[in-house]
Amino acid sequence: MRDEPLVDWEWVWGHLDDIGEAAAEHLQLTVIAVAVGLVISMVAAVLIQRDRRLYAPFAGVAGFLYTIPSLAMFAFLIPITGLSLLTAEIGLVSYTLLILIRNIVTGLDGVPADIREAAAAMGYGAGQRLLRVEFPLALPVIITGVRVATVTIVGLVTVAGAIGQGGLGGLMLRGFSRSFPTQIYVGAALTVALALVIDLTLQLVQRQITPWSRTGR
Repeated sequence: MRDEPLVDWEWVWGHLDDIGEAAAEHLQLTVIAVAVGLVISMVAAVLIQRDRRLYAPFAGVAGFLYTIPSLAMFAFLIPITGLSLLTAEIGLVSYTLLILIRNIVTGLDGVPADIREAAAAMGYGAGQRLLRVEFPLALPVIITGVRVATVTIVGLVTVAGAIGQGGLGGLMLRGFSRSFPTQIYVGAALTVALALVIDLTLQLVQRQITPWSRTGR
């Protein structure tokens, strides 16, 4: 008796549209979650820079959210927001906050004091100094945080398939329900490939917008 192949390539070639749609949905969920998380984290970091006493509460809440298992998070949200995109995104955004807040604050803290003083001497106000001096110099650390958060979310989006919003995770779940390994392997392989492509893309973006970070000391 001949063994069945792990991947039914005939099925793959016949369902490229469905696979592409799942991958696009996976990417969309990831981008929305990281973008919203980045905005929230930027605001939190600015507030922390103005009052360091806020760091512990912000980090504590973000840390608590990060420790909640994803399925438990979705189970808690479903009675409130239903089986919706909003439910998926609230959960996913929650997992970006700890990583992003820590990296943004660390990046801003790493700006040398003499540069801050020089900017102030040139007449920059606190807001101008933050936007035109501190954030640009903190970009390498901030983008590193974005990369870590993005790769993390790419993996977590697969769990959102349990509520019908999972992109490639939904493809994998359909494979499990049908005992059809091809869908499982395709979904898993594309999830890994998507994480690698996004990470490499962000790395290239970082190199282009922060050329000074490549310069030797």
